[in-house]
Amino acid sequence: MAEELKLIFERGTEEQHLTLLPECDVPVVELSEKRESRLHLPHVCENDLIRHYTALSKRVHGVNDGFYPLGSCTMKYNPKINEAMAALPGFTQIHPLQPVETVQGCLEVIHTLNSLLCEVTGMQGMTMQPAAGAHGEFSGLMLIKAYHQDRGDTGRTKIIVPDSAHGTNPASAVMAGFSVINIPSGSDGCVDLDALRAAVGPDTAGLMLTNPNTVGIFDKNILEITGIVHEAGGLCYYDGANLNAVMGVVRPGDMGFDCIHMNLHKTFSTPHGGGGPGAGAVGCKEFLKKYLPGPEVELKDGKYVLVKPEKSFGRVKSFYGNFLVVVRALTYVMTLGKQGIPEAAKNAVMNANYMRVKLAKAYDMAYDEICMHEFVMCLQKLHEETGVSALDIAKGMLDNGIHPPTMYFPTIVHEALMVEPCETESKETMDEVCEIYCKLAELARTDPEALHTAPHATPVRRLDEVKAARDQVVRYEFH
Repeated sequence: MAEELKLIFERGTEEQHLTLLPECDVPVVELSEKRESRLHLPHVCENDLIRHYTALSKRVHGVNDGFYPLGSCTMKYNPKINEAMAALPGFTQIHPLQPVETVQGCLEVIHTLNSLLCEVTGMQGMTMQPAAGAHGEFSGLMLIKAYHQDRGDTGRTKIIVPDSAHGTNPASAVMAGFSVINIPSGSDGCVDLDALRAAVGPDTAGLMLTNPNTVGIFDKNILEITGIVHEAGGLCYYDGANLNAVMGVVRPGDMGFDCIHMNLHKTFSTPHGGGGPGAGAVGCKEFLKKYLPGPEVELKDGKYVLVKPEKSFGRVKSFYGNFLVVVRALTYVMTLGKQGIPEAAKNAVMNANYMRVKLAKAYDMAYDEICMHEFVMCLQKLHEETGVSALDIAKGMLDNGIHPPTMYFPTIVHEALMVEPCETESKETMDEVCEIYCKLAELARTDPEALHTAPHATPVRRLDEVKAARDQVVRYEFH
């Protein structure tokens, strides 16, 4: 068991200090209103500060540490060239209130990525304002809402969402002012067409769909699905969380989708997790461009200018989005190019199928067929026979230096583990991981108690997750 790690506020003494800022070279102005209580700041020297954050870093597991198969979130490798570009002074030492003529290079970055992502997705309009995936969902739904309201079709108040959707889909729809109609998946894991036909009508505003879907299957009926919704007068929204599997191979716009959000911080390789950073770029077809949040970057007479779309539904974020995430995404797209982007998608699909076939000897697959970038294992039988749950297996992975995959999702699969190896994992790494998965399956049958009490070699043992969720300690109490 690792030594308990103190908070930075619990280290040091009043006598210790660290000067990082130069002496003030402008007149000091005393504020008329001051804090009623003393500001609590750590008192540590440089040595202790470095040791503290080094100790913290040793307890973090990310894509730079080892295998990280977190499905749907696409926790993929973040090329270091992205970081070098995002650190250039011309990008970091600007202010969003500068005159546009002084930030032409930055505006060109936004405009260029807009154009490239339109090409990748089959869209004609794009905005970089949304700060994350769910924020992009909300923005896409606001486009749909603005379109219907502008036409006076105010009776369209319902959004259709499959039961295998990401949890943010219904939440975003409700936030945008819609009611949610949930429809079941068929036995093949895809949209039940009869249920969809029964759900659409004059009150249908649109459909939210991920393709390939949450169980890693490309819906063979996708053109029929979008056709059913369009025939009913609704629009089709594409959740781009799984774009990693098809980018450069097939375009959502060609599938019949009218708008899309993309997780630039996932599919296009910006580091994420722990609350940020993120970017949920939203693309749309030509007829929806006039409703985009503004201002947008346009090229006029050889100069980049900011223009508010004709019927913009309004801002969704101050200024122009998380700009340095956009820089990283553009670097990734331009580095891979027209050949590299589809190659990355194909490698993601190949890796997922390689692991799926190898693990099928030890685990039941929820859908034992060719998958896209991720696959779902069903541990219900293992649980019934041994008492070892998907959670137990996941905890056992921690003892082997592997980050667990997504657990208990999608909810339509009992005792689910969803694995997404990503395109940059080598065959050697996947072989090692498959060996560990198989060893854990064997351990479940020979020594289930070892998994019930796992993990054993992590800084903290198994937590009371119900208590952690209900009794959160998010504020440090000073004494």
